Amino acid sequence: MSKIAEPTRGPILRLVGLHKSFDSLKVLSDVSLDFEAGQTTVILGPSGTGKSVLLKHIVGLLRPDRGEVWFDGQRIDQMSAPQLVAPRKKIGFLFQMGALFDSMNVRENICFPLVEHANLSYQEQSRRCASVLKAVGLEGIEKKMPIDLSGGQRKRVALARAIVLEPQVMLYDEPTTGLDPIRSDVINELILSLSKRLGITSIVVTHDMVSAKKIADRMVMLYDGKIVADAKPDVFLAIEDDRVQRFVNGQADAQDLERIQHGFD
Repeated sequence: MSKIAEPTRGPILRLVGLHKSFDSLKVLSDVSLDFEAGQTTVILGPSGTGKSVLLKHIVGLLRPDRGEVWFDGQRIDQMSAPQLVAPRKKIGFLFQMGALFDSMNVRENICFPLVEHANLSYQEQSRRCASVLKAVGLEGIEKKMPIDLSGGQRKRVALARAIVLEPQVMLYDEPTTGLDPIRSDVINELILSLSKRLGITSIVVTHDMVSAKKIADRMVMLYDGKIVADAKPDVFLAIEDDRVQRFVNGQADAQDLERIQHGFD
């Protein structure tokens, strides 16, 4: 794979004053973030606080109730579905469970975006497929079916599919979920490699602090749909905010502990 060309103007991604609710549930509240090209940003926070919803706004799967989403100098939150095709080709998305097609073999899964969005010959598709499989350390498995792969291998094939169109930005939704520590570290190394070797901008939603500390150039914490911390890792980890420190250290809320104790009274 060739190195991704860097944009020449401002942040590659901008979220401006995002608000999103589902019925009476407020999920995002006035969220504004700029993402610089080539940087890996880790989005942290408790479950249900809007992290995955944030990713879906970036790729256009959701639209904000209020606010703006900008990608590579273009406002995309108001684009129609046909207009979104072009920017989406530059944004890869690794879903939490991989989302491979069970009825397709590895080659067919990886080449699916090429069939849909690129006018390439079968030979060029095969070359691209082999290239991304090599990038994720899984050469020569094109004919295998997803059922024949381990969880870590499926995640890596899904990552290969996500980068086959050579995106400028990669979005990762809980990339190490369900993996043992060794397989999780393989994913971490792949994220780092894509950033360093290809210049891909990465935005990673995770609960895994080991992973976050290893890959992050920047850490952002969402809490109740709002940004409560945004800093480089060494600064972030030292922030004297109870919400940040409880998350970093894996400590339950005092109210939750009290409820548990009362449950046994």
